[in-house]
Parts: sequence; C-alpha cells; structure tokens
Amino acid sequence: MRMMSSVHRIKVVYTHPLETVMCVLLCVAVLVAFAQVVFRYLLHHSLSWSEELARFIFIWLSMLAAAYGFKTKSHFALVFVVKRFGERWRRLINVLVVAVLSAFLILFVLKSLDLIFLVTINQVAPGTQIPIAVPYSAAPVGGTLMLYYILRNGWVEFRSPLKT
Repeated sequence: MRMMSSVHRIKVVYTHPLETVMCVLLCVAVLVAFAQVVFRYLLHHSLSWSEELARFIFIWLSMLAAAYGFKTKSHFALVFVVKRFGERWRRLINVLVVAVLSAFLILFVLKSLDLIFLVTINQVAPGTQIPIAVPYSAAPVGGTLMLYYILRNGWVEFRSPLKT
C-alpha cells in the first residue's frame, strides 16, 4: 500500500508542476518567516537575509498564483453579462477576450524582459546577494504561463460544439 501512495505522489508532482512549485514556494516562505521569528524573539539575533528572501519568494508565488487562476478559470469575470447573449455571441466574446488578454500578456512579457535585461542585469540584492533579475524574472515566467493557459482554455472553448 505504501508503494502505491509513493507512485501516486510522484504522478501528482509530474502532472501538476505549477501546483507543486507553488506548494514548495509557500512552504519555504513559511519556514523562512518562522526562522526569522525564532531568531529575532528567541535568540535575540535578527537574520539579515530572511525578509528579503521571503519577499522574493512571495513575488514568485503571486505570479504563479495568477497563472494558476487562469489555469482553473477562477479569475473575476462578468458572467452575468455574457449569459444574456446567445451561444454564438458568447463564443465571439470569448474569442475577443482571449485576443485582448493575449495581446496584453505578450506586451507584458516583452516589457518585463526589457526591464530585466536593461535595468536589473548588474544589480544584486543586498541581504541575500541574489541577482535582482531572479525575482524580476517572475513576471515574464508568470506572464508566459498566463498566456499559455488563456490560449489553451480559449482553444478548448472554441473547439467545443455549439449548444443549441
């Protein structure tokens, strides 16, 4: 029985990589914050790097969570407005929404890459000595994942048969 649960866990990690990375980042952020509390209040010695590392982890976590929201279609939508239209109009509205969001995310990813390569390339965080490009690269990675999930979900909805 134990062997089956291990195989199941490995399968979950490989079939849900975004969720796995988000869980790992959240656990690391909690551990870093807890370590800072322990060091500050029990050992009376403040860690110089923990707040900065926790901030960088939360930046990555927020961008990946936004992508997860697009994956599960759990972002805010004005469904009550779209439901007033017929099926063909809904499909057209969906295509327009996917097109506008895709254009925005393409621009977002390109501009965030510009920011990384033009501004942050030689900067280093003072507390952790991590290159500033590392937390800033959460934007193009998250934006690319959001674009992927929008296009994937849009394609699935577009290819579904019309309900008459």
